[in-house]
Amino acid sequence: MPQWIIIVLTAAEVLLLVLVGLFFLRLKRSEQLVLELQSNQERLLQRLQFNAQLEQELVSSFAQRQQELVHLSQQMDRRAEELRDLVDKAERITRSPQTLRHMVLQGHRRGQSLKALAHATGLTLDEVTLILRQSQSELERE
Repeated sequence: MPQWIIIVLTAAEVLLLVLVGLFFLRLKRSEQLVLELQSNQERLLQRLQFNAQLEQELVSSFAQRQQELVHLSQQMDRRAEELRDLVDKAERITRSPQTLRHMVLQGHRRGQSLKALAHATGLTLDEVTLILRQSQSELERE
């Protein structure tokens, strides 16, 4: 019986040795898998860092563009106000009695009709006629 015990114990030891060998091989594969996962994780972290830098650049570029747009908007508002002032001045000049009189006399010299002169100046036919009569009276006095 002691021989059977030795054979059983030897077989158990061989079985344990095979199991340790298999465990070692499996452990080596797991170690390689862990190293591969770490490598992939490092690549992922590098990509994330690169994406974060790109995002930061986009945000700063966007903020800069917004500031430029605000500045341009302010410039446009100032220019619009200047243009409004110029238009107001031009309207006041064109609506002045002297300018209207000059326009009527020049148009009459070019042969425009009274109706066309009234339309161009915004005056009534009677006002255009009155301006022309006053001009003729002034010429006759000279």
